[in-house]
Amino acid sequence: MKIVRFLQSDHSQHGLLEGTQVRVIEGDLFGQWKPGEKQYPLSELTLQSPIQPASLLCIGKNYRAHAEEFKSQVPSAPILFIKAVSSVLAPNAPVQLPPPELTYQIDYEAELAVVIGRTGKNIPEEEALQHVLGYTCANDITARDWQHQDGQWARGKSLDTFCPLGPWLETELNADDLKIEGRLNGTVVQAARTSDLIFKIPFLIHYLSKGMTLTPGTVILTGTPSGCGFARTPQLWLKPGDTFEVEIEGIGTLHNPITAA
Repeated sequence: MKIVRFLQSDHSQHGLLEGTQVRVIEGDLFGQWKPGEKQYPLSELTLQSPIQPASLLCIGKNYRAHAEEFKSQVPSAPILFIKAVSSVLAPNAPVQLPPPELTYQIDYEAELAVVIGRTGKNIPEEEALQHVLGYTCANDITARDWQHQDGQWARGKSLDTFCPLGPWLETELNADDLKIEGRLNGTVVQAARTSDLIFKIPFLIHYLSKGMTLTPGTVILTGTPSGCGFARTPQLWLKPGDTFEVEIEGIGTLHNPITAA
C-alpha cells in the first residue's frame, strides 16, 4: 500500500495511490483512518514529503564500504546524528544550494528511511517492526566542509532542503534485502542492498528506543552506501543544474533537481 501526501486547495492531505489515481484518506494516519470517496489523478497533484517528521534520527557509516571510503573503522555501535526537520523537501522539488562562499562541498547520500507509526520506548528487537508504519526513499544531503569544520554533523546535515523524502510511503514491504541506487545526472554512483546494512532495522529501532521515546512520525535514516561525491575522482560535489535520484526496490524513485538558492 502506497501512501502519498499532497497539497490540495492549500491543505495537506494523505491519500492511497491506486494506479494513476489517489484516493483521499479520512482520519488520522497514525490512528483510525479509512479510504474516502474523493479521488484525484496523480498527474494533477503536487506531492509533498510523505511524512512531515516528528524528528529525523540518522545513522552514519552503516554500510561497511561507506565506512571504508571515509578511511574509518567499521563502527561497533550505531552512530547517531540528528537532522533538523526544517531540512525536509518534497519529491521533485529543487534542492537549493547555499552561496559557495557559505559552503560549497555539497554531497549526496541515497538512503532507506523508516517511518515509525506507533509510540514505543525500550522496544525489544523482536517487536521492533510492529512499530513501523512504512518505508520511503531519502537523500541525506551534506555540507562536507561544515561537517569537517564543526567536528560533528548536525549543522552540515540540516540546511534547508537538505532532506528530500519520497515519493511515497510503502507500508507493505520486507526491507531486509532491497536494491538501493543513487544516480547523479542519470549515472549510477551508489548501489547496494539493504542486506548490506551493518546494523539492521529491527536493531536500530531497539537501540534508538533505549530510554528515548520514538513517537509516530519519527523518521530513521538508515545510512548510505559507498560512492559519495567526496570519495570519487574527481570530487562530484552537487552543483546547480544537476539532478539526483534515489531508487529503492519495492518503493520507487525520489527525484530532485539541484538549483542555486
